[in-house]
Amino acid sequence: MLKPDLSESKQETKVAVAYLGPRGTFSEAAARAWLQNSPQQHRLQNEQQDDIWHHECDSIHDVVQAVARGKARYGVVPVENSTEGTVNDTQDCLIDSSLHIVGERVVVIRHHLFARPGCDLDSIRRIASHRQSLAQCRRWLRTNCPDLPLHECTSNAQAACLSAEEPTTAAIAGSLAGEIYGLLALADDIQDEAHNSTRFLVLAGGDAVAPDATGRDKTSVLVHAENRPGALFRILQPFDSLQISLTRIETRPSRKEAWAYVFFIDFEGHREDEPVKELFRRLDSCTAEIKFLGSYPRCTA
Repeated sequence: MLKPDLSESKQETKVAVAYLGPRGTFSEAAARAWLQNSPQQHRLQNEQQDDIWHHECDSIHDVVQAVARGKARYGVVPVENSTEGTVNDTQDCLIDSSLHIVGERVVVIRHHLFARPGCDLDSIRRIASHRQSLAQCRRWLRTNCPDLPLHECTSNAQAACLSAEEPTTAAIAGSLAGEIYGLLALADDIQDEAHNSTRFLVLAGGDAVAPDATGRDKTSVLVHAENRPGALFRILQPFDSLQISLTRIETRPSRKEAWAYVFFIDFEGHREDEPVKELFRRLDSCTAEIKFLGSYPRCTA
């Protein structure tokens, strides 16, 4: 597939969606799924799925930069997996970025072991995939291929591309990658957990229209806590008193000073809801800094 044309005429007529490439990643699947169900304010007039052009990136950082520099209208990045936890690269990018979250998508992750047609497991000499995918299949790999070396790639689609070129390399990837690169499955559904899924965020620039409140929304913030005793309690107490439900809280080093931390917090509600407005007023008085990341419809799929 040809790389997207980044000319002005293309940007005027088509939507650019940046995601971790190459073609066939779960990030691409998440981008397609979100665009098919995205709110009206994130669509162009008379926009059709075939009119959407894709901007493939080599890393999560590159996805964020593509949106920040105007090469893409949206960026789709993984933020957490149900079995392996947080994607730290995404959180670190959100600390430094001015982008906003305008949507989310949860994708059920089904991993398959792919190889070129005509190959079987006895002919495979190594298995390639993204480190998260390898981790999500570690029990199956330990049971079925304990002696095969594992090769980390920047994405499972890159692993599928490598497998298409090398007959002795198998790839752990999703069905979209297998289809795109003409591979056949040696084993299906090899993920260790049946409920394995990944949550993706949809990022947009500061000039993007914020999603309207729907009554089933989520808000994400980044909080720089004061470096003194009881800081976390003072952050969480307003949520309890206002009966606002937290859906996720994660901690990362702030990178501003040694042993200082930031908290990524997701909670139910929209920025325009009265309880959430009151929450922000209370948090202003008990935190060093609050960065609003976005209010957006909760994914119910």
